[in-house]
Amino acid sequence: MSKQITIGLVQINNSFSGQNYLPYSIACLQSYAEAHCDTRERLSFRQPIYKRQPIHQIVDQLEGVDIAGFSTYVWNANISCEAARRLKEQNPDIFIVFGGPQVPDHAEAFLTDHPYIDIALHNEGERNFAALLDHFDDQNFSTLDGVSYIDTNGTYQRNKDGMRIKDLAEIPSPFLNGMFDKLVADNPEESWIGLWETNRGCPFQCAFCDWGSATASKLNKFEEDRLFGEVNWFSKNKIDYIFCCDANFGILPRDIELARHVASIKKETGYPVALSVQNTKNATERAYEAQKILSDSGLNKGVALSMQSLDTTTLTAIKRQNIALDTYFELQRRFTKDKVETYSDLILGLPGETYESFVRGVDALIESGQHNRIQFNNLSILPNAEMGNPAYRREHGVETVRSKIINIHGALEELEDDVPEWQDLVICTASTPRKEWRKTRAFCWMAGFLHFDKIMQYPLIMAHEVAGLSYSSIFKAFMAQAETPDEYPLIASIARFFTEEAGRIQEGGAEYVYSEDWLGVFWPADEYIYIKLVAENQFDAFYDEAGRLLMSLLGEAKDAPRAKDIIKDAVKANKALVSQPNLPDDIEITLHYNILEFCDAIKIGEDVPLKKQDHRLVIERSKRVYTDFNKWCQEVVWWGNKKGAYLYGRQVKGRELAGHY
Repeated sequence: MSKQITIGLVQINNSFSGQNYLPYSIACLQSYAEAHCDTRERLSFRQPIYKRQPIHQIVDQLEGVDIAGFSTYVWNANISCEAARRLKEQNPDIFIVFGGPQVPDHAEAFLTDHPYIDIALHNEGERNFAALLDHFDDQNFSTLDGVSYIDTNGTYQRNKDGMRIKDLAEIPSPFLNGMFDKLVADNPEESWIGLWETNRGCPFQCAFCDWGSATASKLNKFEEDRLFGEVNWFSKNKIDYIFCCDANFGILPRDIELARHVASIKKETGYPVALSVQNTKNATERAYEAQKILSDSGLNKGVALSMQSLDTTTLTAIKRQNIALDTYFELQRRFTKDKVETYSDLILGLPGETYESFVRGVDALIESGQHNRIQFNNLSILPNAEMGNPAYRREHGVETVRSKIINIHGALEELEDDVPEWQDLVICTASTPRKEWRKTRAFCWMAGFLHFDKIMQYPLIMAHEVAGLSYSSIFKAFMAQAETPDEYPLIASIARFFTEEAGRIQEGGAEYVYSEDWLGVFWPADEYIYIKLVAENQFDAFYDEAGRLLMSLLGEAKDAPRAKDIIKDAVKANKALVSQPNLPDDIEITLHYNILEFCDAIKIGEDVPLKKQDHRLVIERSKRVYTDFNKWCQEVVWWGNKKGAYLYGRQVKGRELAGHY
């Protein structure tokens, strides 16, 4: 009788607030092998390793296996390599397999630098891994598709890629075949996040992304009955959060029915609580309908509109010129009208982008109605994206720094026996030199602080609408105070802080600002300043300076006196509305214009005339009182991030109509 083959699979995912991802990728490998391998009767799989833990524990759990397989990406590459190295050192006969997006398509240097890895799998892994298991006894890998290895003569071999799996029914569902049932039962203390795949493939080939570059072809679909069954499994097992792995949810007509089914199951059972999807790029109507269904059912907390850039030169350089920006603007307009929150993604430092083109893009987004949030993302290089190609990087002057991977709002965790994970972070390009990159990064934080953290949003909207100031000119004016600190010293210190933080990132520092006192987590620089102003009782000083600076930008135009009165009202209202801890009592302020009504209408795409209208505004602080500073940091500044939930409620107590502007 042939010897049993014992296999240990590893997919180390990050944990979020005590939640862990079900290891979907390696579960598909195991499910496929158990269904299709000629040697399947001899295969014995250990329980998968799915979360970060001390490396020696990973090694202990894999002791005695014949094959250890690691699914790798940027967040687990180093810990996977170190665990594999120790395994090989402990047992030279163990066979180490690496796969996943972190394995380079051209893997000679990777395998040479990591000699403990016996073989690397490329692209879709199910068929390749099953074929590897069937050839494990004879160790003849020359006929296997999509693998790399160093042969016994020390020569690098890279076999051709096989055909993609067109009929995805070939891959048994790890949800429906019972594989995850055992994992869930064996780990009752875990709170799970589900990964859900309804199709594979991406027709787009964005240069910064390894999604389309890995497939660059039409979609292959999983069967609808299978997908409906998986949603039922999520519900039955009370999985709160589902992350959909599709690159373009809404690209297929049937995605509407999938969204309806998830919404129906949630209404019936309460689960899943949330479903996160990546919008399709060009199918405006289906993207709108799918996201509207998810929003109406409470399954999403905001619709992501991922423009990345609004500059045509940049879009061409990153191969997104075939993605219509009009799609995003139309979606934003429709979602805003329907009171569905959206947030926009921009990536700073893309090839072809300049400081000024980026600034123009921010202006265009806000002016088109994006007042909830723009997420300003730094650019990092993925190994199998076109941007990782040395020739592409030379062409566009892309420079990177090795930067430790830190999660936004992540804790400073020092696990016993761990290794850090690193990314190649872009810190300048030919079109955005180092100084301009710092300027852009600091500009993003100032825009986030003033507008999207709601600290000065009402005055900014009024300055734009009444005085014609562009949003970017205001953000620039606040940043410019770093050079002339005497008149506005507090604003100058904030501007300098943002610039210095950008410089620290360029030197390999963290992307976020750590605070031991405030929850012991890493904060985006704009949120950090919000908290700092409150903690140091500097709110009054900030609003005094900010109001004066904004007034100075109005100049001596004909309507400047009236505009100044309006903006003075807006600053007063905004200051009163921004949440702070230890404010238990409602307050009442008098305003002379219907500023809040006017601005709120603009934010939802409606038209309300600005009127001179005296009224008393009650700020309802008593309904949301925080006596614990850290709780305020968590619930308002952190959890309120994408929702923009930084403002108190209010009501108009009395009004007197006195003309209209």
